[in-house]
Amino acid sequence: MILVYINSSNGISKSSYESITYGKKLGDVIALTNGGASSDDLASLGQYGASKVLVDRTINGDDQQQLTKLIASAVENNSVKTVVFSHDLVGKSVAPMLSVRLKAGLVSGAISLPDAEGCVDVNVFSGKALGKVKVSSEIKIISLLPNSIQPEENGSACPVEEITADTGVPSIKVLSTKKPEGEIPLPEAELVVSAGRGLKGPENWGMVEDLAVSLGAATACSRPVADIGWRPHHEHVGQTGVAIRPNLYIAIGISGAIQHLAGVNGSKVIVVINTDPEAPFFKAADYGIIGDAFEVVPRLNEAVNKFKAS
Repeated sequence: MILVYINSSNGISKSSYESITYGKKLGDVIALTNGGASSDDLASLGQYGASKVLVDRTINGDDQQQLTKLIASAVENNSVKTVVFSHDLVGKSVAPMLSVRLKAGLVSGAISLPDAEGCVDVNVFSGKALGKVKVSSEIKIISLLPNSIQPEENGSACPVEEITADTGVPSIKVLSTKKPEGEIPLPEAELVVSAGRGLKGPENWGMVEDLAVSLGAATACSRPVADIGWRPHHEHVGQTGVAIRPNLYIAIGISGAIQHLAGVNGSKVIVVINTDPEAPFFKAADYGIIGDAFEVVPRLNEAVNKFKAS
C-alpha cells in the first residue's frame, strides 16, 4: 500500500495531484491530510488514483511533530510500505522526522520513478548532475520534486474518511498566519517571469508584471533584489530561496550567479534577456536575447498579446 501525504492547508494544489499520480504508478494509493480542503475537493483526488482519503481535522497543521505522529499512525494502521510527499516545506521538514520514527530510508527530492533495480533519480551538486538512490529498508519514504511528473486522471471521486489520531498535545501555538493572495505559488507555477538588478529599481517592475499577466505566469526575482527590498522575499528564487522547475523560466537582467542557477536549472526551458553577452546565465539558457530589457520586454509583451489575440 502507498500512502501519499497531501498538504491541503491552502486547498488542493497541482503538486498534490502530481504526488497522487506518482504514488499510483507504484501501487494502490491512500491519501492522507490534516484538513483545510473541503470533502468534495479531497474526493477529487480519486480522479488521479487515490482509493480513499483519510483526513484528521483535529491537529495543528503547523506542528511538525503532530504531523509526523499522524502519518506514522496511518502507516501502521494501513500496512503501508511506501510514503510519498511533495518536496515542499512540509515534505522537507516532516519526511526526515518520519524517516527516523519509522526507521525508514528516505529519498529526498526525487525526480523519477524507481527503475528496474529500485533506484530513484535525484539532483546532486546543485543540479549539475544526477544521482541514483536505492532504499533497502522495509518502509520507504520518497519526497517528489514539484513539476517532475505530469498529473494523470485515471479514476473517479473517492470516499473521504474522517479520522482522529492520537498525536499528543501540540507543541506549537499559531497566533496568526499571513499568506500571499491572488498569486500563483512559485513551486506550483509552470511559467515564471523573473528579474534582477538589471531593472535598476522597483519602479520599473511594471513591465515584468505585465509580461507575467500576459503569459499567466508567476513573478520572481534574484536574491539581491529581495535583499534590498525591491521585491518581497517570497519571490526570491535560487539556492537560498525557492527552488523551482517550471516549464518556462524567463530571466530578465539577471547575470546568473551559481546560487541562482542552482534553484532554477531544473526549468524545462530557460530564456535569458541581458545586455552583457558574457553573462553566465547564457551558458544555461535554451534561448538568449542580448539586448536592453527596457526595449526587449515591452516588445515581447506586445508580441505575446498579439499572438493571444490571433
